[in-house]
Amino acid sequence: MTTGRAPTGTGPWPYAVWALTRGWLLACVFKVVTVAGPDVTVDVSVIYRGWYEVLLAGTYPLDDVTWQYPPGAALAILSPALLPSWEYATAFFVLVLVCDALVLGLLLYAGRRPGIRAAGAWVWVAGVPLLGPTVYARYDLMVTAVAVAALLAGVRRPRALGALAAFGALLKGWPALLLVGVRKGRPTRAAWTSAALSAAGLAVAFALWMPGAFAFLAFQRDRGTEIESLGALVFHIARQFGWAGRVELRYGSVEFVGPHVELVSALALGLAVLALGWLLLWRLRARLFAVRTPAEAAFTAVLLFTVTSRVISPQYVVWLVGLAAVCLVFRGTAMALPAVLVLVAAGVTLLEFPIGFGSVVASDAWGVTLLVVRNGLLVAASLIAARRLWRSTVPVGPRAEAARGAAGGQPSRVAR
Repeated sequence: MTTGRAPTGTGPWPYAVWALTRGWLLACVFKVVTVAGPDVTVDVSVIYRGWYEVLLAGTYPLDDVTWQYPPGAALAILSPALLPSWEYATAFFVLVLVCDALVLGLLLYAGRRPGIRAAGAWVWVAGVPLLGPTVYARYDLMVTAVAVAALLAGVRRPRALGALAAFGALLKGWPALLLVGVRKGRPTRAAWTSAALSAAGLAVAFALWMPGAFAFLAFQRDRGTEIESLGALVFHIARQFGWAGRVELRYGSVEFVGPHVELVSALALGLAVLALGWLLLWRLRARLFAVRTPAEAAFTAVLLFTVTSRVISPQYVVWLVGLAAVCLVFRGTAMALPAVLVLVAAGVTLLEFPIGFGSVVASDAWGVTLLVVRNGLLVAASLIAARRLWRSTVPVGPRAEAARGAAGGQPSRVAR
């Protein structure tokens, strides 16, 4: 029987809290409110604006090694042209706000379906402001909006998931991981075929649009160990014992330079390869695909590749907040604890950047402590998410027999 009442957690409260917290974020990026640490808006007002001028001239930034992004990123950088009467940074911040509102709307709309809940919307409402003004001063929230839309659309339309994942991958790479958890069989064929065709078509279109679409590949290859990454903790601690290296601004981020940095960077790449191997093994062994599995697999995959990356910029955490929000949309999700750990990590990230970034650069006790806590939370979230994903999808004992029978005959009920 339908009661006519809205699902728990809906009504005016999510909108009210969202409006209050986003008002604070806007006040920060418009410098009505000052947050300690470096000015996070410089990336938009100087770097993005410079790329904007180059792109308007008809070429990608071929001579700028800080251009580290796939060709679709040009759309985000050029997006303020949609508001031509506004100053570039102002238009950019407003467009990020619109994408933020779009994600909230998608999560609340999805929360009205049977078996779905509004908890995911609350994760998004709380998680974004925990990252502070940086989240509005980068284009990562725009990419996250595409990823959230892809996973929610994929519940019923695998082809839409594939197309949106491909578009997101050409914006910033990582949304390609959204495809890892699609249910085997027809949904996988539909989603992966759609992704391949969309990616190929978009790549050709960007290559023909203007020269230099894939110059970013060489710039990414040459990146080192960024000072906020997991591997960087080796050098933060080594500095206390006289390590001879130094900190430099390279390739658009602050990196360590000196003895053994290349070795640690190589080890990080090795860990990323191991993470990929685990995901492939999981994909081969998984049999029990529930409606929530694509979101949980995507969340786990992005967690694994974030913690093994040579770079963990603060804005990367918004990817995890968005995917955690989608996971918590589904009742019975196994990702509640990893999602909570990500939210706590988001709050610590604000303390680390911009507030405590000077301490991080100096490798003092406070800066190292913040990095250990933030990165430790992300590692814990990764390991817990991976374990729970495996246990919920890879059958053992009687469940294995049932899954094999379902694979050979009628679809498993959990996969419908």
